[in-house]
Amino acid sequence: MIIDNIISIQGFANDSNYYVIDKEVLVDTGTGMNTEYLYSKLRENGIEPEDIKLIVNTHCHFDHIGGNKDFPNAKVAIGKMDAQGIKDANNPNNFSSAFGFKIKRDDVDIELEEGDKIKSFEVLHTPGHSSGGICLWDGKNLISGDTVFAQGGIGRMDLGGSYEDMKKSVDRLRKLDVVNMFPGHGPIVEGDGKAHIDASYRNFF
Repeated sequence: MIIDNIISIQGFANDSNYYVIDKEVLVDTGTGMNTEYLYSKLRENGIEPEDIKLIVNTHCHFDHIGGNKDFPNAKVAIGKMDAQGIKDANNPNNFSSAFGFKIKRDDVDIELEEGDKIKSFEVLHTPGHSSGGICLWDGKNLISGDTVFAQGGIGRMDLGGSYEDMKKSVDRLRKLDVVNMFPGHGPIVEGDGKAHIDASYRNFF
């Protein structure tokens, strides 16, 4: 599915969803265990793997970063606090190592901070699911990672996250006029994203 400049690819098995912005920025790469599936979906949309210039990881959990290795020509960007979780095996955010996914220090090229720009999107630091989790927002479309999901869901908070941080992040997101929402797992929301985020806040906080 294509909405505005975002190509949506449903995650396969344990993979996160994948999103492509302007045919060259890939948001999240899954576990890396279903490479041919992702490649085939990219090609269905006229994109070769080598066309991907930048990977943006919404957070450092293994089901979102494991496929980074499958795009060796792309730079990797991730929230600054979660970058530490990838680089340092002893960091409490580093659940990638726990699941057998070894990400080397050199595999993080850009540490993203609040307000940075990715194409037409602004980086929002939205901790809660992880300490350095981010969302991407362009004034209409929200790529929400594992912060909020369709039907009033939120990400778990027991893998380096925080209930208080999540509450603040969801409260912040529900104040945005979100039209379309692109979560890290499950269905996308087309047309009434704000209502789904409002439901997330009511359901959990």
